[in-house]
Amino acid sequence: MSALERPLAVVGVPGHRRLELFTAAARGAGPADPVVVPWHDLAVGPVDLPARALVRVDSHGEDAETARLLRGLPRAPDLHRAEGSAEQHAGFRAALARLADSVAATPGARLLQEPADLVDMCDKRRCHARLAAAGVPVAPALEGPVTGYASLRAAMAERGWHRVFVKPAHGSSASGVIALATAPGGRIRAVTSADLVRSDDGSVALFNCLRLRTYTTEEAVAAVVDALAPDGLHVERWVPKAGFEGAVVDLRIVVVAGRATHTVVRSSRSPLTNLHLGNARGDLEGLRRAMGPHAWSAAMEVAEAAAACFPRTLHAGVDLLVSPGWSAFTVCEVNAFGDLLPGVLHEGRDTYAEQLHALAEGRFPLSSPALTA
Repeated sequence: MSALERPLAVVGVPGHRRLELFTAAARGAGPADPVVVPWHDLAVGPVDLPARALVRVDSHGEDAETARLLRGLPRAPDLHRAEGSAEQHAGFRAALARLADSVAATPGARLLQEPADLVDMCDKRRCHARLAAAGVPVAPALEGPVTGYASLRAAMAERGWHRVFVKPAHGSSASGVIALATAPGGRIRAVTSADLVRSDDGSVALFNCLRLRTYTTEEAVAAVVDALAPDGLHVERWVPKAGFEGAVVDLRIVVVAGRATHTVVRSSRSPLTNLHLGNARGDLEGLRRAMGPHAWSAAMEVAEAAAACFPRTLHAGVDLLVSPGWSAFTVCEVNAFGDLLPGVLHEGRDTYAEQLHALAEGRFPLSSPALTA
């Protein structure tokens, strides 16, 4: 029996484009639509699953009610706020543990992503450590906890670093990320998606903004870092990106069942390349020609090595930095939910159809029981 003759169940946000695209792919590959398990149900308790179901977890990040339940709040949080990611990650871990229990209690059901893998991918510190331990090339990172701006600057001075990326440990979509550069004479420049808003009582709040902000005073930069620090920070040395067609570029590579399949070039004139920040998709074929077959193959191998650190998870989106001269590659992040690449095809399949194709071919193991996070 083909894997796709089994029921599919998806933990997702009803009505979200991700779920719609996966459902469309499932209709083209199997006999029935997937059963939708709303994230807000899993956020509060165990869920019912069809017997022998293959269970897929999608992103919960754009649903205010799910965020409220995961954080245990009395009312829905403002999803534009950059703070609060640690509370949400704690709720996410607990929800995945409940899902693993539900899968274990359902005859024949299997997860398509390992809960512990999802937890680590959604914690930049743990993900970085896992990659580094496996010998995957990553940027050097500060080892100790960064508790605020003062400890950040002290750690940078100790390492002799003048340029770093400061990342909320549990953030996504560049939420709160800071590209920080310092120079002699007290000069400082921070480019970030976080808009710093001060209240009359002196308190500060950070709001995610689609137009990047640049701060050039130590007081403002300190306020941003100190507001993010309670949720946990991951700090990496700034590694230069290659230039291509007048912009810097990096790659989002989706790896499915061990194979790099779908790639997007993210092109930017700022240090942050996320496409939702107004950056453009670059010329993929042009970049492949510029890099040459050897460098391109090496880049794909690095992405596959990064995804191989999570072997019991069907797919991952790997953000890969290409150095100037195409001579080296650095994994920036491994994204648990990095497969939303509308219109990008591999052998005629989008990322969701590719995942189902890998299952139909038997390229992903289904025999092991679910493990908790």
